[in-house]
Parts: sequence; structure tokens; C-alpha cells
Amino acid sequence: MVDGGPGLRIDSSSLLFVEEFVVSSLGRLRRGDWLVFLFLLASGFASFSVAAALEPRAGFAPPTRVGYTAGDQWEPAIAADGYGHVYILYPQYALVPGCATCILPTMVLVVSGDNGITWQAPRPLAPAASGQFDPQIAVDPLDQKTVYASWLQRKKRDVVVAKSTDFGQTWSVVVAASGREEADKPVLAVRGQDVYAAFSHEEKVFVAASHDGGLTFTSAGVNPNPQPGWSLAGGAAVDPGSNVYLAWANYAKNSGAEAPVKLYVSKSSDGGRAWVSTLLDASAAPPGCAAYKCGWAYLGAQITMASDAVGTLYALWNSGAVGKGPERIYFSSSTTAGASWSPKVAVSLARPNVEHAFPAITAATAGDVRVAWMDSRAYPRWNTYYRSSSDGGATWSPETQLSRYVPGYSYIQPRGFNFPFGDYFEIDVDSRGQTQAVWGEGRNYRSPGSIWYSSGR
Repeated sequence: MVDGGPGLRIDSSSLLFVEEFVVSSLGRLRRGDWLVFLFLLASGFASFSVAAALEPRAGFAPPTRVGYTAGDQWEPAIAADGYGHVYILYPQYALVPGCATCILPTMVLVVSGDNGITWQAPRPLAPAASGQFDPQIAVDPLDQKTVYASWLQRKKRDVVVAKSTDFGQTWSVVVAASGREEADKPVLAVRGQDVYAAFSHEEKVFVAASHDGGLTFTSAGVNPNPQPGWSLAGGAAVDPGSNVYLAWANYAKNSGAEAPVKLYVSKSSDGGRAWVSTLLDASAAPPGCAAYKCGWAYLGAQITMASDAVGTLYALWNSGAVGKGPERIYFSSSTTAGASWSPKVAVSLARPNVEHAFPAITAATAGDVRVAWMDSRAYPRWNTYYRSSSDGGATWSPETQLSRYVPGYSYIQPRGFNFPFGDYFEIDVDSRGQTQAVWGEGRNYRSPGSIWYSSGR
């Protein structure tokens, strides 16, 4: 028991909470510095309120590393429920601590029960006999509790969907789609009993749809007559009218980095059986990436999307006007269920000719939309940036830089990190209305790298 000051008493069961709160709220303190705070607290020179600690904070907390601290952590996904839980899912490379039999990469889950103040120990979600790639995680917006996850396994030929109804403690796992060819990045959209996992096989885009809460799935094609190339799903949403939308990019084949990239949003009004596609933008050929040991399309155009509570759609993407030149981040919205879209607007305040990539978006109540991306305005370093709007994108908050300098990492310098670590990152809105964000920072495309978390508004 700490007993001191004017009527202040903190029992021993509260000490750990106070320690975690101080460390998470006041930044990168040495682990023992919280004792100084407790001394001041007990002496009456400082005050502490558990209720205040749980209130939304202004601004964003300094970033903290999440997941295992050994090996490499890559392209994380994040989701938050209505009960204070935050879920981070990512593939663990190099080694999985405590699991000598885990095949690399293994999908690892990290859960917080208090909106990110503290975190449970990371653990493999559902170890398999093959590597697991391209994580997705989403919470049902109707019950605000049921959480779904998706990834690829069996040499990327199986699209897996997992479901938990007990805040991520146990999971049921099904194969939503399986093929003889390698698939690429699934994206997940959920609303009630409707669960959609989109993915691609080269130029073809498919959606595996379930209408029984993820027990069974049926697949249908999105682009029935595709031109040769590569298609990459980027985001999906289900609106309150049960229409499902998919944002995806198409890269022309046999033209390498020379061809333009087309960016689409497709819509289905019949549960994912038939689709109508709308071209939102076309980007010039992507910038080169060989210096960072990544493929020609790594920094190329991507598009993602979200729906708010009343069905307004929002799309965010990176594209460029000059072949192999820097790309910008653009935003558009639709209040007509995708029938028409507002003119695209640039949301980054970086100077011209700054490279932008990896758009992330989420939406909550009517008009509440939040966006993030990475750019190299601190060239040659990169950083992660964030903006929000409360009026559907008519006006925007000032920019906030989420990434910050953390000593002890060769690839994190005072002006930024060396290179984005992962093909995407994500943001979501928690039960308090705060933004939850997780992203990857690394030396280059290959290794080493880690994932970083922050929350705020």
C-alpha cells in the first residue's frame, strides 16, 4: 500500500496499472522512473486518476514496439472492438520465440484489453504446416465483438478465415478458398453474418463470400474478362444496405514498370455474386525500388477504402502523373453508394516531388474519416503521417507525424526510418473514438524490421 499526501491511497494491485500507464503515457521512460512518479504522487506533488487515464488523450502517444522483439515483424493489420480490445495481426519472420516447430512466417496475434494501454504476450494464432502471409483482421460493426482474421497459407494457395467470439482467446479456422495457383493479399470485410474475403490470382480478382458468419464460403470473380497482368486487392467495405465494395489495382503484364496502373472500386448488391467496377484513377508506372531490394511494384499505386456508419464511401490511394516518378496520396468519397465519386483531392501537405506510398483509411460515425500514409519528405528517410476529417473530407485536421525517433535501432534515425517494412499498414477507431495505428519500419525490403504502434486523435 502506498499511503501519503492528502488522503491518497494506492493498493498494490493498482501499482502495475499505474506503472504501465506512466510508461505508455509519458513516453519512453526507464523502467524504474515510475517509482519517482509514485513518490511525487504520495507526497502530494502529483495526482493520478484511473478514470482520467482511461479517457481519450489529445494527440498521439509516442510509438512503442509491439509483437516479439526477436526476429522480424512485417506488414501488420489492426482492428478494435466496442469493448476496449485492440487486435494486431502480423507475420513473424526469422524465428518465433518459444515455438521451435513453427513454420516461417507464422501469423502472430497481439491483443490489448484496455485500448492499447497494456498488451498480452504475442502468440501464434493458428500455426500451420506451411508459411502464413498477408494478414487481415476486422471486427463485426454490428455486435462490436466478433472478430475475424484472414491470411494465406499452403504456399499461398489457401485463403484462410478465422473467427473468435471471446475477444481473441480462441479461434475457429476455415479455408474460404483454395486453388492450384498462388493467391495474393486477401482483404476482409464483415457485417453481421456477411463475411467477404477478396484475393487475386495474377490478373483475376475473386471474392469468397459467406452469409452464415464464416462457416461456409462461395467464390465469384470480380473482373470476368481481365487483361493480362496482375491485380492487387487493397480494401473492402460493407455498407448499412449490405452492398459490398472492393478497391483494387490492376498492373498490365509484359510491360513491367513501364505500364500505367488502373485503380478500381467494384460493387456487388447481391451478396458478392455479380460485380460492377468503376475506374477511379490511373497512375503512371511506379517508381524504382531496386536500391532497397524490393520488386518493381512495391512503391506502386495502391487503393484502399472504408464506409462510415451511414454508408458514405471513402477511397484513398497513391498515384503518380509521371512514369517512375514520385506519387501522391489522393482521397475521394461517394454519397451515392458508389454510383458517383467526388473529384480526387491530395491530402498530404508535403512539398512536390516527395514520394508517397501505402495508404491506410478507416471511418466511424457519419462523416468521421481518418487517413494515414508514408512519405519521404525527410529524404532519404521515411515517416508515417495522419490526418482526420469530421465532415466527410470537406476539411481536414493538421498533419500528425506518427513515427518518431527511437534509439537503439540502426534503421531508425532522428529524421525518420530507412524504409517501409511491409506492403501495407492499417488504422482503426477504438471504443473511445481514438485512432489505433500500427506500421512497419525497416532497413530495407528484406531485413531487419519491426512494427510500431500508437494511438490518439
